[in-house]
Amino acid sequence: MPSPRAAFLDRDRDGVINSLVYHEDAGVIDSPANLSQFRILPRVPRAIRLLNDLGLRVVIVSNQPGIAKGRFAAGLLSEFERKLQAALKIAHARVDATYYCLHHPEGIVKSLRKRCACRKPGIGMLTQAACDLGLSLSDSYMVGDGLTDIEAGTRAGCSTIFVGRWKCEHCQFIHPPGLTPTFTAKDLWEAAQFIRTDLSEHTTETYSSLSLDNLVQKIS
Repeated sequence: MPSPRAAFLDRDRDGVINSLVYHEDAGVIDSPANLSQFRILPRVPRAIRLLNDLGLRVVIVSNQPGIAKGRFAAGLLSEFERKLQAALKIAHARVDATYYCLHHPEGIVKSLRKRCACRKPGIGMLTQAACDLGLSLSDSYMVGDGLTDIEAGTRAGCSTIFVGRWKCEHCQFIHPPGLTPTFTAKDLWEAAQFIRTDLSEHTTETYSSLSLDNLVQKIS
């Protein structure tokens, strides 16, 4: 029996699951800093339900250095997760597992100040999920809106989907230079539809190959 596939979803700042927030005090667009700012993007529950129906494990893999940097307490991540789970429940959708990297090399919290293998573009969270859930990384998908997501997914052997507009300057900063995602999508719903099409095409190719093998055996 083949190992299950996964759709790894980024939720770092985020433009995949929840909306980014403009922080007026700092003049930057970044991740939400409190529960009221955590707003799930339209069609996300529907997209995750589609991934569930396709038989993929849905796994969130997220760099969350805010605790290490002293920006918020650890409990806020749990509040974000509860809010997401409530929205998914209404759509009869689910996330199978969530992995957070809390480290940052410049963190002010000593226990979290380190260079680690789990922080994307490292692949530690993906390989840990593969071990825990028995996943086939080569048959899985990494969906994210950052260069580190595409780098991590590629290093792990996954197909990669970039959410947003892929620009030529991205190729200058991604490692290795010139690396491009397998597919680009405007949101998670479009990414899920691409995965559905890709799985369908692979199923057709596999069936055709098996049919040809059977024919060859019968002729022999």
